[in-house]
Order: sequence, then C-alpha cells, then structure tokens
Amino acid sequence: MKRFCLLLLMLAATGLASAETFRISDIRVDGLQRLSEGNIFSYVPIEVGDEMTPGLARSTIRDLWETGFFNDVSLYRDGSVLLIEVEERPAISSVDITGNRQIKNEDLMPALAGIGIAEGEIFNQLELDRVRQELIRQYYSRGYYAVDVETRATQLARNRVELAIEVEEGDQARIRHINIVGNESFTEKELRDDFESDSKLGLFFWRGANKYTREKLSGDLEALRSYYLDRGYLDFSIESTQVAISPDKQDIFVTANIREGEIYTVSDVVLTGEMILGEETLRRLIMVEAGDIFSRKDLEQSVDNITSVLANIGYAFANVNPIPRIDRDTLETEINFFVEPGQRVYVRRVEFQGNVQSKDEVLRREMRQFEGAWFSQAAIDRSKDRIQRLGYFDNVNVETPAVEGTDDQVDIIVSVEEQPSGSFQIGLGYSQIQGIIASIQVQQDNFLGSGRRVGFGVSHSRIVSQAQINYTNPYYTDNGVSRGFYARYTEFDQGDANISSFSTSQAAAGVNYGFPITERDFIRLGAAAQSVDINLPASLVPIDPDDPDSELIVRVPASRPLGITLDENKDGFLSSEERGVTTYRIDGTWSRDSRNHYLNPTRGSLHRLGLEVSLPGSTRDFYRFTYRFRKYWPIGTSGMAFSVRGDAAYGDAYDDYDDRLALEPVEPERIAGNCQEDDIVTMDDGLPFYEHFYGGGVSDIRGFDDNSLGPKDRFCRSVGGDFKVFGGFELAFPLPNIEASGTRLAWFVDVGNVYRNADTFEVDDLRASTGLSLTWQAPIGPVIINLATPLKKRDGDDTQAIQFSFGQTF
Repeated sequence: MKRFCLLLLMLAATGLASAETFRISDIRVDGLQRLSEGNIFSYVPIEVGDEMTPGLARSTIRDLWETGFFNDVSLYRDGSVLLIEVEERPAISSVDITGNRQIKNEDLMPALAGIGIAEGEIFNQLELDRVRQELIRQYYSRGYYAVDVETRATQLARNRVELAIEVEEGDQARIRHINIVGNESFTEKELRDDFESDSKLGLFFWRGANKYTREKLSGDLEALRSYYLDRGYLDFSIESTQVAISPDKQDIFVTANIREGEIYTVSDVVLTGEMILGEETLRRLIMVEAGDIFSRKDLEQSVDNITSVLANIGYAFANVNPIPRIDRDTLETEINFFVEPGQRVYVRRVEFQGNVQSKDEVLRREMRQFEGAWFSQAAIDRSKDRIQRLGYFDNVNVETPAVEGTDDQVDIIVSVEEQPSGSFQIGLGYSQIQGIIASIQVQQDNFLGSGRRVGFGVSHSRIVSQAQINYTNPYYTDNGVSRGFYARYTEFDQGDANISSFSTSQAAAGVNYGFPITERDFIRLGAAAQSVDINLPASLVPIDPDDPDSELIVRVPASRPLGITLDENKDGFLSSEERGVTTYRIDGTWSRDSRNHYLNPTRGSLHRLGLEVSLPGSTRDFYRFTYRFRKYWPIGTSGMAFSVRGDAAYGDAYDDYDDRLALEPVEPERIAGNCQEDDIVTMDDGLPFYEHFYGGGVSDIRGFDDNSLGPKDRFCRSVGGDFKVFGGFELAFPLPNIEASGTRLAWFVDVGNVYRNADTFEVDDLRASTGLSLTWQAPIGPVIINLATPLKKRDGDDTQAIQFSFGQTF
C-alpha cells in the first residue's frame, strides 16, 4: 500500500494527476519482458480515443498493480501518447526445500503451488514471508519449538529468481511433566490412563508418548473431560490449561486446572418425537435407566443404537437428540431422547469408481444394498466388508450423497483403489526348513477383471519340488456357487524336513464346489484322486534284535504291504522299496467368516471345520477332522488388535488294520539322540504315516524347529501323529511410519503339540513359546521373522530363537 501511494505521488509529478486532460491518440508500454502488450491492455480500463482524466489515471495504475505482475507502474504523457512504464516482477525459476523431515516435500509443494510459490509463477516476496511464518506455525503445532526457517531469493538472468527454503527442525520438545490441579475424586494416574501424552516413553516407545504435539494435548484434554462425564460429573470443566516451555525449547510442562463438580444421577428417561418403531422397542436400545449415574458414554451409545436401527430400515438421516434437564438442587437429570427419523430414504443408484481393471459386475455381486431398495446401513457395511475381502483392492470407501432436488433418495458411490491381483514371478525365496526356494509363478486372482482365479507355477527347494495349475470361478452360478479345479505334482523328501526319513512322489487332481449358506457361512465340497509313490528306507529296526549295530530295516508284514512292493526276507518280513499308494477322497468344509479384512484383520472371527474321507478302493481307508478358530478385537483407533486362535486336527483309519504292523519295542539304550523314551513310537495303527499331522515352525508353534514336535522314531526324527492341538494369542500393532497393508509387529504366545492319537493326549506334554513376530507384505512375497523363546519344553526338543522365511513360495 505504501508503494501504491508513492506511485500516485509520482503520477502527480508528471501532470497526469492534475486537472489537465487529453484525448489519447496512442498507448505504448515500456519494460515488458515476458508479458505482451495485449496482456496489459486486457487489464486497463482505457483505449485509444478515450479522454484521459486524473480519475482514469488512478484507476489504471490500481488495476495494473492489483494484477500482481509488477513491482512498479508509472504513467507518462508524450503529447497525446500515453506511456505506461512497468517493472515486471521476476518469475520463479525453481523452489528448493531442504532440511524438512517431518513435513515432506510431497505435502508441501502442492500447498505452495496453491499460493503461487511454484516454478513459472510470478514471485511475490510477501507470499514467501507468509510461507515462512506458516511453516514455523506448523512445526510449533508438532512440538518443534527450536525450528528455524530461512528463505532466500537469488536473482538470475532474464528476470528470474531461485527460491530456497532452508529448515532446521531441531528436536521435538519432550513432555517433562503433566500436572492436573483440582482433582479430588480420582488420582492423577487414573485420570491419565487414557492420555496419549506422557512424560515417559512407556511400553510402545516408538509412538513417542513423551513427544509434545498440540493435537495430542487437545485429545488428552477431551479424554479427561470424557472420564468425568462418563462418571456422572455433569458440571465438570477445565478451567485453564498452561503449556510452559523451557528456555532451550526442549522441555514442555503442562498444567490443567479442573473443577470436578458433583455426581448426578438419572431421575427419568423420556422418549419424545416420532417413534417409528414404538417406544417399547426403542427403550430396549437405550443404555441408561432411572437411578443410574449419568454417563455420557452410555448416552452416546444409546443414540448410536437408535440411529443405527433406524438407518437399517431406511431412515438414513435420522436424528436422535438427547436433551438433559438438570436439577442442581437434587443433583439429578432427566434425559429426553427426542427422535426425528426424517424422511424414509431409498437408494436410487449404486455407482463404482476407481475399478479400472475389475468389471462392475465383480463389485456389484458383492453388494448387499440394492438399487431401488430402502437404505440400510447394515447392508452397506456388509457390502464394504465383502468387497475388501476380495483382495483386489487396497482401499474401499463408500459415500451416500443425497440426490439433488429430493429428500428421500441417495446414491451409493463405492470408490476403490485397485492393487495388483496378478503376478508373474521368477524369483528366489528362503526358509530355514526348505532352504533356497526357486519358483516361477503366474497367478491371476482377478483374471481379465472377472474375479476368476487362474494360476500356474513350478517351484523347487531342498525338500519340495512342485508343479501345479488351478482355476476357480467364485460365481459359477449367479447365486454365488463357486467351482474350481486343480492338478499338481509334488516330490517331497521328508528326510530333510526333520521328519522320519521317507520320500514321496505325488500326483493329484480334484474339483470342488462352494455354496454360500448365509452372508457369513460357506460350505465347500470337493473330490480328488491322488497317487503317491513312497520310498521308505530300511532304517527303523535292526535285522537282529539282539545286535543293535546290525543292519536296520522297516519290518512290515508280508500279508499287509500297504500298497508298497517289497522283497520278502528270510524272517517273513520285508525290506522296503518304493511303489504306489492310491487314494480317492471326498472332503467338505464349513466356514463362518466375519473378519473385516482378508490379510490383516482387526475385528471379526473365523470358524472353519473340515472333514476328509478316503473312499473304498483306496489303498488305505481313513478320515481326518480339522478345526480352525480365529477371533480379533480392535484396541482403540490406533490399528492395534488382540486376537486368539486355536487349531485342532484328528484322524484315524477305519479299515481292518493288521496288528502285526507293530514294530519291535525300542530299548532306551538303542535310542539315537536326546529325545525321551516315551516320545518313541513303535506302532503305526491309525492314520497312514504319509497322512500324519506335524507341528512346530515359523507359522505353527514358533520357537520350535519345523515339524520337530510330537512322536519320534528311534533316531529322534519326527514321524507325526494322528492328533494335533494348537492355540495362542497375539497382540498386534502397526509399525511407526509404515502404512503398507499386511505389515505388522505382534507379540505372541503359542501352545500346542502333536500326539500319536487322542488317547495319548497329556496337558503336561504341551509345548509353549513366546516372542515377537514381524510380518511384511514385501514385493517378493510375504516376509516373516520370528524372535521366539520357549516357555515350556523338554530335553531333546529342537528350538530356534530366530525363524524366518521370505520370498514367494508356491
């Protein structure tokens, strides 16, 4: 403004601001570098032939100045020619920001561009000064009171400037002390239990509880207010808050002065307004009753309950307003729930956005809110969960905007962010049990955007070589019946997997159908044929029982070869060689899944019960039961979750098993290893040994070597068992500054073991471990790192403090 006044004085000196007027015969502009004369003429209110007056001169200078393009604007008269002399402001050549770690460039640059601080824009020193002040304010709000921000504009050729913003953040101020003054009913420790700020680091030190931010303090004060209001202190107030900072700007001292007031009870609960569902029905949704101590939490929950029920039957914009009538003489309050259901709403249209690859059909068939139907919040929430669990989308957001010009219609807009649902990988992985894993995999979970899964892959490791192909159509019929096929060939060398030495070559093919029973219940039925060649080395029992150093063989009776072609020896027993086992099986699975995410759930549960039965005509007749349970509870809004899990598996033969399959008893002195005598198995009278369950490992009972738990042979190698139990719990929390889906750190406790059969189950034989598990959904595939220590083990158990696997296994 000062500059503008000076220009008017200059104008007066030229005589244009005097009473003299003249008719303009021509207009010339001097001083232009980037702008054209046409640009200038578009901003000024004069043309050739106009009569120049002092008022018109002043308005011309003002209009040019307000464009922001110029540092100086002057008007001169040369006869009847009007001369406009300007000094253009420089253009910004580049903007360089250094030293900023807390506020990233990708966040800063768009904000700077919005106020004209960007490459190619006209430079305005005032705006740069404002940027400096705003940056300092932002850092102060985050607790960086020692921050220093310097700005510099360097003049370049051709009227350009180079801008530099240098930030020295300093250290974030630490909370040295939090003091609450005025609390009489509760201790300061009780009041600060829900505080996010603390003067100590605490258990979750990476969250920086002792680091001060203005947002955290505001949240803590609201938590303090809620603490009292939830316990009846209706007159509670925070009288003042003082935040003091040390001279070195490193320590923060917070003091909150409060007034508790008295405890109020509820004298009566009244329902008024338009009660769509009837008073008796609505009262069952209210969490407060006459005689209760007032609680804002219960009040809010009651409002949520009523609005949720009304939203589920079409009243999307229902409003329930709890109106307390306070009697300070009796310290009582009457609560009046005033219900305004509004207009009943139905859905006009369901739209999808962001699904570039996936067809609308793939999303629409997961929707439980239909077009033309009454609005239902429960159906919308369920639809969102179903779309998230597909695994095709990184983020799913649902909006319900009202239709313009109506009061009874809404649109449903489902916005998704697609993530890669297919992969072609040629890579390496590693796990401690399998060693190096080389694989080639083509997998498409959303083939051509149709939601169908197609895959092919081959892999090879120290113990497993496999090739397989699979195809699944999750909507084989319109009502959600799925159908899938698979075929695979596997060579498995058990001897390198901590398992009693034998190897298998397996070819299998199968088909399965899935049937949705309810929104959360699903049944899968399948059938498969499997051919297995088993190589069982002669290594379990010495030929001469009186000579433990004699040659070892497997003693299998000639009358029951289990489908294995063997050569009879002089004792009527057989030395083993490989040959075939054939199994025809059917299987069924019932599952109930209410988890909110397929990869990293924080709420909901999973129940899965399976039965597998071999059919007549198989080499061995057997059955296997499995049950899996998972339950998740969110903790606050921080992304933390607590979960419990349990697995049980049991199997047995149902054919006429030949008791002569019993192996010779093994004497303690003949046990080669550190395992206990009662771990040694001398008879296989249940499941065929190649169908046994195994325990221990990176994704099982962690802290124990892979497949190392349960019954052993005389060389202390696992032979598996017919019965397995496993349980545990986890406390999972997100990693700081990492938002990738599927990445988490968890503290766990695992308990379980494998038993010869259910009759041999003993609680004392259970193993237990605890530790930390890091899961990272890396581009090469899931990375799992466990740091575990056994809580309960026995002499001879194989334990591992660190277990990990990474890469794509197939």
